[in-house]
Amino acid sequence: MLHCTPFLLFDGNCAEAMTFYQTCLGGDLTLIKLGDTPMKAQFPPEKHDRIINAQLKSGAIDFSATDWMASPKLEPKPGNTFSIYVVGETYDEVKTVFDKLAAGADQDTRTFIELNNMPFGSYGQFTDKYGVSWIFKGGQKD
Repeated sequence: MLHCTPFLLFDGNCAEAMTFYQTCLGGDLTLIKLGDTPMKAQFPPEKHDRIINAQLKSGAIDFSATDWMASPKLEPKPGNTFSIYVVGETYDEVKTVFDKLAAGADQDTRTFIELNNMPFGSYGQFTDKYGVSWIFKGGQKD
C-alpha cells in the first residue's frame, strides 16, 4: 500500500535539525550517514558524514529527510528543499504512480532520476509539470 510523507532536504545540518524535531515532537529517530552505506563510493569523502536518510516517527507523525547531495550540479534554494515522499512495498506499485506523475515532468538530468535499484530499494525523483518535487522509494526491481 502506498503512503506519502513530507521529505525535507538540508544542506549539511540534517542530523542537527532532525534531532531538534525529535526533542520537540518525541518519537523514534533513525539517522543513516552516507559513509555507512555502499553508496559512499559514488560521492567524495567530504560528503560521507552527511545524512543519506533520516526518519522521525512519533505517533501519527512520520517524516523523512536527507542532506543535500546534488551540489555542485544543483544548489539548494528556497522552494527546492521540500518534496513529497511516496513509499511503497514493491517496485511495480511505485513505478505505476511514478510513470503517471512523471507525464510532462521536467526532464532536466539534474532533477529527474528514473526509478531504479539502490542499496535500500528502488529510488527515483523528479519535479512534475506543476513544479512539485516528488521522491519515490519502493522494493527492489526484479
